[in-house]
Amino acid sequence: MASIKVAIAGVGNCASSLIQGVCFYRNNGGSDDAVGLMHPNFGGYHISDIEFVAAFDVDPRKVGKDLSEAIFSPPNCTIKFTDVPRIGVRVEAAPILDGVAPHMREAFGLADVQPLKPVDVADVLKESGAEILINYLPVGSMKATQFYAEQALKAGCGFINAIPEFIASDPNWAKKFEEARLPIAGDDIKSQIGATILHRMLVDLLRSRGVKVEETYQLNIGGNTDFLNMTVEDRLARKRISKTEAVTSLLSYTIPVRIGPSDYIPFLKDRKICYINIVGKKFGGVPVYIDVKLSVEDSPNSAGVMVDVIRAMKIALDRGISGPLISISAYAFKHPPIQVPDYVARRWVEEFIEGKR
Repeated sequence: MASIKVAIAGVGNCASSLIQGVCFYRNNGGSDDAVGLMHPNFGGYHISDIEFVAAFDVDPRKVGKDLSEAIFSPPNCTIKFTDVPRIGVRVEAAPILDGVAPHMREAFGLADVQPLKPVDVADVLKESGAEILINYLPVGSMKATQFYAEQALKAGCGFINAIPEFIASDPNWAKKFEEARLPIAGDDIKSQIGATILHRMLVDLLRSRGVKVEETYQLNIGGNTDFLNMTVEDRLARKRISKTEAVTSLLSYTIPVRIGPSDYIPFLKDRKICYINIVGKKFGGVPVYIDVKLSVEDSPNSAGVMVDVIRAMKIALDRGISGPLISISAYAFKHPPIQVPDYVARRWVEEFIEGKR
């Protein structure tokens, strides 16, 4: 089948893991029994069909480099699990807008330098032949996310919003992409086995077994730039909403809840540690307590889901489907246009692959 031409906005840890993953499975044949894949074959598309054709960043340590080199440049700190050959794609300078918080200028190599002159993003997308643009900007980049969504519309690209700025789940933006006859998916990518999916499964298990959930919290710590960025509460307002609604949407009643990043610990690097606590009442009103600790490499966790989203969007482009992709968004994102239990979202995706949705 044809390749899937992908552009990336934000060449951070998640982009690094995604690109490494494509190389890893390409080098290992990407067979149908390959470890770590939810869909080795997604509607006829394999991971090896993904081709990276454009990339944008603001960090002077990345801009101008080949994408294969930029994904390992500071401050990226995710695990290197495979070699990446030269890709032949130059990382282009992008406008900063609100993509870099004041406390993050040093982390992104901007403390003592003037911002680089940005390229015309839409023009680069068109010239590269990109079909899909992935938004991997830092949490809290509302204006910059809207900017990239507009560039995707101008260039005729499908748009995947991996961060908790509400685009796919916003009716106004959804209408823009529908009118442009382009697909959009989002918002806020789930991990393959992460805090949100685990928390949702536990809450859904209790609910289905007749337990009344009375309160819950989820605390997350990590050492990558994402966690440093979110040490300022203003940057993570929508993150808290996204993660909280992903869990509480499974319940028909309101409970005390606190979910979101809680601390930045530099030496953890890209390792993310999550603590989940749930209190409920079972038969006879007797209490039940659940405490769980999950530890993962954060960025490969996200990439394991993104490879399915990319291929779902390619199928949508092939079929002329426009507007928000309801099935893959419900399956792969924390704040989709429509929230449903995960087993329902999984069935929807299988039906979408088969052409029944």
